[in-house]
Amino acid sequence: MNLPNYFYADLPPEAELTPTMLTGACQAIKRNREKHLAPRTTADLINLLGELGANWRHADFPFRKFALEQGPAATGFSRATLERGLDTFFRELTATNLEMLVAQELGHAQRLDKLSAPRAEEAVGRAALARGPELIAHIAAGNLPNPTLMSLALGLLARSAQFVKCARGTSFLPRLFAHSIYDADKKIGGCLEIAEWRGGHATLETALFAEADCVTATGSDETLADIRSRLPVTKRFLGYGHQLSFAFVASDAFAGGRLSQTVACAAADVTAWDQHGCLSPHVIYVETGGNVTPEKFAELLATELAAWELREPRAPLPAAEAAAIASRRGIYEVRAAHDPDATRHWCSEGSTAWTVVFEADARFQVSCLNRFIYVKPVKDLTQALQQAEVVRGKVSTVGLAAPEVKAGQLATQLARWGVTRVCPLGRMQSPPLTWRHDGRPALGDLVTWTDVEA
Repeated sequence: MNLPNYFYADLPPEAELTPTMLTGACQAIKRNREKHLAPRTTADLINLLGELGANWRHADFPFRKFALEQGPAATGFSRATLERGLDTFFRELTATNLEMLVAQELGHAQRLDKLSAPRAEEAVGRAALARGPELIAHIAAGNLPNPTLMSLALGLLARSAQFVKCARGTSFLPRLFAHSIYDADKKIGGCLEIAEWRGGHATLETALFAEADCVTATGSDETLADIRSRLPVTKRFLGYGHQLSFAFVASDAFAGGRLSQTVACAAADVTAWDQHGCLSPHVIYVETGGNVTPEKFAELLATELAAWELREPRAPLPAAEAAAIASRRGIYEVRAAHDPDATRHWCSEGSTAWTVVFEADARFQVSCLNRFIYVKPVKDLTQALQQAEVVRGKVSTVGLAAPEVKAGQLATQLARWGVTRVCPLGRMQSPPLTWRHDGRPALGDLVTWTDVEA
């Protein structure tokens, strides 16, 4: 498949971008947006995105085939990991889910089309119209593609022209998705631009920020602070900073023969996108007092990760990342030799493909990722939260394994502690389309409202 040069990201790596080029591109996609995107109805755009979601799940869809053939070399993920990750995203991109998202965040299916109101507002003589920014500039993190794909979908629903800035070498999947939009509807595709350059290129970013009405950014807290400091107060800024996640397994989660299922779900979360991204677990807390000890759970998880490696291998790592894993493994080898009751570890032989560390010390530990997971015993969820206090306010998702009668109580405790998403273990890297990212409305954050009172 030969992709045409529709976007700056399609140009050869040696091509130099200039502020003048960025300004011209922004103005062009804003003009296209005014002619071709702004007049479209929400229903039209939902149908377009829903059809794209269905197409991307078909094995013979040219863009999917190209993504799986060329993606491992371009992204650093294995073909199997890419396939699962893309299926997870596009399975959610359906017309039904998009309709639910609009209703959830805007209160009415036609809020973006015309003055409208749900019954409660209509009864008191109120109506409202929501409108998206003329141009959104997305500063993508680059470690995972799905957040950027979701940003593009949300921007289309908001009727916004969009300029996606990717980190150097990370535009492969976002530009493929943009090409698939262009292929489905050339006029809508003409409202998008994809480019990549190294972060901190002030002259290019200044030109981009000058044209944008809204800037979204995903990255480190330092990156977000830098971008915010360079934006006028009149520009809307939506920043998604560094977040962490962990899992909690209740002592009675294994009842009714659910042990193997629970272990498999934990392994699915550790292996998804090779544990990259804010939604992957660093630690799995296992409640003591059940018929399976936390140490035994860790051992079973190691066996399951070995099986995952056979059917969905982790991609080879750069030397520095592999060395970091080897170095950390060495620390736990020494600790296990001196005190096997307090520390044990299991790992893949001859590679850094996966690692499980059991530690009696329940303090939260940041993983070095790439399928390196900690399992720690706690007497209950309260102790787990006490041990995770160091990352309080930075926890995105908790994967929960517990009986249904107990899950609601545990989820409430997690919510009051500050966790913004609680999901069943096994679905940590598979958020629904209607997920409120970092506890905020994903589509609702983009729009500006006009209220009209009778």
